[in-house]
Amino acid sequence: MLAHALPLTWNEALSGITGSISLAAWIFLLLPQLWENFRNGNADGLSLAFLLAWFVGDITNLAGAVWAGLVPTVVALAVYFCAADTVLIAQVFYYRWANSKKADVEEEAEAGKADGHVASREETPLLQDGQPTSPTVTARRTKRQSFTSEDNSNLPGSRRRSSAASSSKARQRNASSGSLEAIVEEPTNTRAGLKNTAAVLAILLAGTAGWAIAYKTGAWRPTPLSSKVPEAGGDATPVGAMVLGYFSAVCYLGARIPQIAKNQRERSCDGLSLLFFMLSLLGNATYGMGILFHSVERQYFLTNLPWLIGSLGTMAEDAVIFLQFHYFGEKRPQGDEAVDGEAVE
Repeated sequence: MLAHALPLTWNEALSGITGSISLAAWIFLLLPQLWENFRNGNADGLSLAFLLAWFVGDITNLAGAVWAGLVPTVVALAVYFCAADTVLIAQVFYYRWANSKKADVEEEAEAGKADGHVASREETPLLQDGQPTSPTVTARRTKRQSFTSEDNSNLPGSRRRSSAASSSKARQRNASSGSLEAIVEEPTNTRAGLKNTAAVLAILLAGTAGWAIAYKTGAWRPTPLSSKVPEAGGDATPVGAMVLGYFSAVCYLGARIPQIAKNQRERSCDGLSLLFFMLSLLGNATYGMGILFHSVERQYFLTNLPWLIGSLGTMAEDAVIFLQFHYFGEKRPQGDEAVDGEAVE
């Protein structure tokens, strides 16, 4: 074991552990949402305004961190954020373009089918199998078609019985599908909850183990407070860096508002990964804890205040999104309801 120049206090240990957990959470943050988009074949659940505001916040966060001379891990993490945001935004634009092209092709195909159907009806030959159709055969066919298509509907009570039967079948189908959904939905939600919980626990263990290995090998050492807090009369944090830090905090706080509004407007969280927001909450919480465990002295606190606002402030908005997941969940398929509605008419 390597000797360390400074003793390891509980505050420094907790600061290092929470900082390492935050780093692990941020590294894996976007993977659940990227996978969700890939699985769905679209990124319609995400608000583009949310992603763009977040991206601007990450850029200004990087610039402010470099300008303020923050620790290398913060700078490296900011660089990773910008790269990961670029990948996610590129995926959103790709799916929008690909799905738009697919919709155009399907629309053209449907239009072609409709034109072909009209042409086939207009061009139906009067001769069948090379033989002329006699007036008697034509009248007989017309009478038979009229009887099968209209006569039954004119019988007393026949249409009411048909509608009642369709309505009864629709109710039975709804009841059976509802009970089936209740049976299937509970195990599915349980499995998803277990997977998300296991992922969060894995991040906690990975972050803690990473800090322990870094400390044992000497890659991480306790940081004296004097190295982060300017002495009286010394050089303070550049004003420009503080401005960028506060601007990034405003971007982070405002980024989730379009996503929350989109979820509320559609009354659905369909297409969003719950684990994505869980890791965001974990990363923000441990990031703020890592700063505050190190010190709560006034000058140190003011130096890191923009980054504290950006991380801890968004936790309240993440809580709102969790409530939306609880109340809205994902959209339920509307196909069966449409079919039932047509059957009852």
